[in-house]
Amino acid sequence: MILALFSDIHANLPALEAMFNDMDKRKPDAVYCLGDLVGYNIWPNEVVNEIRKRGILTIAGNYDFGVGRHSDDCGCAYKTEHDKAMGAISIALSNQLIQPEERDYLRTLPAHIRMEYQLNENPLCLMLAHGSPRKINEYLFEDRDEKSMMRIMGGAQADILCIGHTHKPYHRIFSYEKDGKTAFRHAINLGSVGKPKDGDARGCYVLLHLSENSSIYSKESIAVEFVRFAYDVEKAAMAIEQSILPDEYADMLRKAF
Repeated sequence: MILALFSDIHANLPALEAMFNDMDKRKPDAVYCLGDLVGYNIWPNEVVNEIRKRGILTIAGNYDFGVGRHSDDCGCAYKTEHDKAMGAISIALSNQLIQPEERDYLRTLPAHIRMEYQLNENPLCLMLAHGSPRKINEYLFEDRDEKSMMRIMGGAQADILCIGHTHKPYHRIFSYEKDGKTAFRHAINLGSVGKPKDGDARGCYVLLHLSENSSIYSKESIAVEFVRFAYDVEKAAMAIEQSILPDEYADMLRKAF
């Protein structure tokens, strides 16, 4: 089984369309979206409706949570007053552009999805969250302390935890003892479709490969494939520059920071 997972589109319609073009060729068995459909660009309604049209199971990102409630707070951890001021313009535009039906959709998205697979004699639990299982806007960066990650995943009973929010992809594997054997947990950050921050301007999504042999006791039996795809970055950047959004957001797309 191949699961396609993606996150953090942020109203970037050219990136979403390019991702679907790439994904359709790979024919995954199921597709899930981990939120943040809106914010930072001019196509929130179009992005929402592309995902709805495909019937993709989607959870709420922090931006979706804010816009769904017509809040002026996106739940973002801006570090400077300058960043806060730019962010205020972004969520104000999102609230201005979003239509009532699309806002209702964002408001009713679930906080997370938890699935238990019975592939063999060992159950395998997969959790999809936006920031973390504990909080929608918690940042789980790649350098998060291993003990902290294990506490979070253990508390959520997640053998595989898929998240977004940081816009920086990674796959970390943690080992622990269970029933006298070495078991493994997988933490997977999907990166971002429409606003990468890892220095690579291409969008990113994940293909998660599971089989009848996938087990917590076999590290290699769970395979993670990061897919990078090109899209018309300049079209998305110019859309920002032609809107009330700060031009700095266009530079962020071009340079992926």
